[in-house]
Amino acid sequence: MNMNIRIGNAPCSWGVEFADDPRNPAWRSVLQDCAAAGYKGIELGPVGFMPEDPTVLKDALEEFDLELIGGVVFRAFHDPSVWEDVLDGATRTCKALVAHGAQNLVLIDSISPRRAATAGRSSEAEQMDRAEWMAFVDRIRTVAKMGTEDYGLTVGIHAHAAGFIDFEPELERLLEEVDEEVLKICFDTGHHSYAGFDPVGFMQRNMDRISYMHFKDIDPTVKADAIVKRTGFYDACAQGIFCNLGEGDVDFPAVRQLLSDGGFKGWCTVEQDCDPQGNTSPISDAEANHHYLTSIGF
Repeated sequence: MNMNIRIGNAPCSWGVEFADDPRNPAWRSVLQDCAAAGYKGIELGPVGFMPEDPTVLKDALEEFDLELIGGVVFRAFHDPSVWEDVLDGATRTCKALVAHGAQNLVLIDSISPRRAATAGRSSEAEQMDRAEWMAFVDRIRTVAKMGTEDYGLTVGIHAHAAGFIDFEPELERLLEEVDEEVLKICFDTGHHSYAGFDPVGFMQRNMDRISYMHFKDIDPTVKADAIVKRTGFYDACAQGIFCNLGEGDVDFPAVRQLLSDGGFKGWCTVEQDCDPQGNTSPISDAEANHHYLTSIGF
């Protein structure tokens, strides 16, 4: 067991993508399941899913012996008309993280209708023009600076299928344009594979900028089918594109070796996005993923 690396989980493994989804499980049951599956840390989930009263959440985290790891701002950075919504989500998330001593603020450009059909198809995906891209990067930079400078957090950009930071060239371009002191990488193994790129190769080139990890695996059969059929992201989740760790196309032993060799310290968080009312058993998957990671030396 590598004592520098700690393994957590996230509410999305219980199907929680949006705070107001009526299909969401109860927040306390997610904490209880996460602890029962062997984890010592959990992410916030979409802000508003967990109680925003720090006392209420603090008591529950203590009850289940869980540490808050970080939080994700999964909003439409690509759409200037919803900037107030992006800022609201970012500010509330920052406040929650600081209240509980969590360090990792993750920024994700949410799914765009302009990109939805071309997830996994980098050669066909629509690109922003220069002016739109510059304004988009500026919005990401603004939130990253707020998280870093105003709240003392470590901010990481996270590529995501069907957003405008999806494919490796876009991620690399953004990283060149935003100061490393302000913006690190929250690297998601599964989304990198979904996009059609090699997660291990990217990690080899960028270990010094990776501040936080999301562990996802990808079922290559479901992925190939979803790309051919232009399946929507949430439909692909319901079809099981994110399989249990060790059962897909991500080389987790190589990932573990890179993290170890690179002296990585901190949290790696399991995220197995699923349909909140699907046929999966989130606690069984969480247990299986914890067991697998332990078996390969985490």
